[in-house]
Amino acid sequence: MRLSKTKSFFIAALATHLFAFTVAFADVQPTIKIAVLKFGTVNWTLETIKQQQLDKKNGFELIVQPLASTQASKISLQADATDIIVSDWTWVARQRGKFANFLFSPYSSSAGSIMVPNNSPIHSLADLSERKLGIAGGALDKNWLLLRALALKNNIDLDKKVGKVFGAPPLLNHLIQQGELDALSNYWHYSARLKAKGYRKLIDTHDIIHQLGFKSTVPILGYVFRETWAQVHSSSLNNFLKASQQAAELLCSSDEHWNAILPLTRTDDIETQSLLRSGYCEGRVTSFTQQDKQTIADIYAILGRIGGDKLVGSVKQLNLNIFWNNNRN
Repeated sequence: MRLSKTKSFFIAALATHLFAFTVAFADVQPTIKIAVLKFGTVNWTLETIKQQQLDKKNGFELIVQPLASTQASKISLQADATDIIVSDWTWVARQRGKFANFLFSPYSSSAGSIMVPNNSPIHSLADLSERKLGIAGGALDKNWLLLRALALKNNIDLDKKVGKVFGAPPLLNHLIQQGELDALSNYWHYSARLKAKGYRKLIDTHDIIHQLGFKSTVPILGYVFRETWAQVHSSSLNNFLKASQQAAELLCSSDEHWNAILPLTRTDDIETQSLLRSGYCEGRVTSFTQQDKQTIADIYAILGRIGGDKLVGSVKQLNLNIFWNNNRN
């Protein structure tokens, strides 16, 4: 039976629209939302992903949600308002103890350090006794707790021996430069800024970990996300992790790409910029072995002993299943 011209036209038009819809739908890429501290160094990676369209090249669209604090990002993840945040394995382990199914994928091993003025008489942990020590991150900061653990190994109770000054990283950097602190435990990028001004590193977190008997250089921060979300979006998640590594490689191998994100460093000082780049690049995580995971679990046990329930809650032992296996697909 022959179709009328009207029916033939209708069928042809419908087929055209269906084809156009199919093409348009095929072009839509899955989105990944990441909530991060507005001025955090992870923005160097994320900005490079966006500038170089590494998200689209890897089959997803990255949406960056800048927030005022790391606490705000954690609340955003807990409220399902974002897909990924940047945090540490200590927080993830404790949250899983509260039946929150978060996972951790390594991002950076850049570590904090203890800085002193270059002409300071402080040359050892024992020399910190009776000194005023600035501590970023509060009383439960990993750098401070691990420093305490190493000192206790040498029969020094720094918690009782030093004058503790807790505060925000920028404020503490200002205080030590004003001569109001004898030493400062701060995050790596703030320590880099002090080093550019002639300050001296006493010890960093990886030095502490090694002196506590561990050989691995473990990641400090990672991407954190819900396990249920990751299982559904494993392909997109792995593509994001790949794009993150690609962005880091560009920043560390190409002056052009590094210069493109220089405004995010918030400094015009060339020496500071160079130290920030070195610290960022040294922190790239190129492998993450089962031994690394076990080392983190062992370090977590030490942190639990020093920080107590306020740090780890009811989770006394870190479960190695908190780490994302990016071979899943």
